[in-house]
Amino acid sequence: MEILLVAGLWLDASAWDDVVPALEALGHDPVPVTLPGQGDGATSATLDDQLAAVLAAVDAAAGKPVVVGHSAAATLAWLAADARPEKVAKVVLVGGFPAGDGQPFADFFETEDGAMPFPGWEPFEGPDSVDLDDEARERFAARAIPVPEGVTKGVVRFTDERRFDVPVVVVCPEFSPDQAREWIGGGELSKARHVDFVDIDSGHWPMVTKPVELARLLAGA
Repeated sequence: MEILLVAGLWLDASAWDDVVPALEALGHDPVPVTLPGQGDGATSATLDDQLAAVLAAVDAAAGKPVVVGHSAAATLAWLAADARPEKVAKVVLVGGFPAGDGQPFADFFETEDGAMPFPGWEPFEGPDSVDLDDEARERFAARAIPVPEGVTKGVVRFTDERRFDVPVVVVCPEFSPDQAREWIGGGELSKARHVDFVDIDSGHWPMVTKPVELARLLAGA
């Protein structure tokens, strides 16, 4: 199975470096996706540009790929299902949920010089970062890529209700499956017809702290 890996805010495709070999060992074909503005040097990328990169990977797949979206990229994965409902085999959301139609993609923190830099660890104290030691935090912060404002403030638009037929797996790291079910509530995923929940004992970035375990969950999905 071809598995497209889409990392969340401030991360480039190298975020999946430890997950890729674990998935390959399990017989799958992982494809980390480089998002415009997050690893390609672009500073004026938009949400449409990032979605186009994900859709290009979907279209390039030999069969029907699984699209994995981490954190804010859960919205990108779900937008891919909306744009290619007949092509996406399944969507896996790791530590995130899709934004609603008409909402900004990820306008969470202040922007500087046209981009949203990593805000430091204070907003993520607690369950999000509990399994990151000081060295891992320093490494993450040093490599964090400011996300272009055209991405973070981009407006999410869904157009095809066939997306609700695409199976979804929600991987729950810093929250429980019961919490995830409650949060979905009347949101975008509440209309999805096939949603499963799996737990992983980690913080918000299991690709960093639990890559092998995450790979196993993705393979199981």
